[in-house]
Amino acid sequence: MIILVTGGTSTVGKHLKKILQPLSQAIYHSSDNCDLSNYDQTLKAFQEISPDIIIHLAGVVGGIQDNIDRPVDYLEQNLLINTNVIKAAHKAGVDRLIALSSTCAYPDKVDTYPMIEEDVFKGPPTPTNFGYAYSKRCMISLIEAYNKQYNTNYCYITPSNLYSELDTHKNKKAHYVTALLDKIIEQEKLGGTTLKLLGTGKPLRQFTYAGDVAAIIKMMAHDSINESFNISNPETYSIHELATITLKALDKENWNIVYDSPELDGQYRKDVSIARMKEIIPNYTFTKFAEGIKKVYILRKKQTN
Repeated sequence: MIILVTGGTSTVGKHLKKILQPLSQAIYHSSDNCDLSNYDQTLKAFQEISPDIIIHLAGVVGGIQDNIDRPVDYLEQNLLINTNVIKAAHKAGVDRLIALSSTCAYPDKVDTYPMIEEDVFKGPPTPTNFGYAYSKRCMISLIEAYNKQYNTNYCYITPSNLYSELDTHKNKKAHYVTALLDKIIEQEKLGGTTLKLLGTGKPLRQFTYAGDVAAIIKMMAHDSINESFNISNPETYSIHELATITLKALDKENWNIVYDSPELDGQYRKDVSIARMKEIIPNYTFTKFAEGIKKVYILRKKQTN
């Protein structure tokens, strides 16, 4: 089996690289190999490689502040990338495709939680991430359209917020857990014991270790799973609880947590159901947040020293 991974240097891509080979021939593409916003380049690359399956992870990603500052980039670039990848995959005769969506695509508010896959179009997404969210909704729609019109075996997975020791983003592009740990490490260097966070600490979140997502993608690739479903560690905590759990796991229970910029809370909750996933992959056990965060902290601290 020849597997082409777009976004090969992404966090999930790095985790895949650790576990896919030698079970299959995997090729990892980044923006250095091919500009996926250019259709001709994308099609040429796919035709030359002739993969059996494409795992599509590439895209413009970042934290809440960067999404607020650059909505055009998040919408426009991701629309181009996703459309080109799906169109070129079909044109090149690629039989299977697994694309990475996001719980950001879900509505800002729904009547019932956790959200199921059918809820994705039941209202507008949160304003703070609307560009990225709509690009994912369009990707989902395009995949479903290709399956309907051309009988392709394309699907998408929708993970909750991810964290990993392999996340290299910083500042405005950093995701929550990476930013949280960087602030803790910075305070350690300064001898401080106060953790300053954005927002109010009230929003509810599910955080999934990126290595778990990679493991599930591997199962899908090798077991010919072509269904779309949510992927999430089922633990749901408030931002404040997540920060508190993190400090406890790192033996820093005496630290203080303070909040500012309440307008940066983002979506209040977006927890999703993994009932469909459990029907397809019934025995998978997710990494608990308290365990994963300690592992990520240790490796993140080594990287920053």
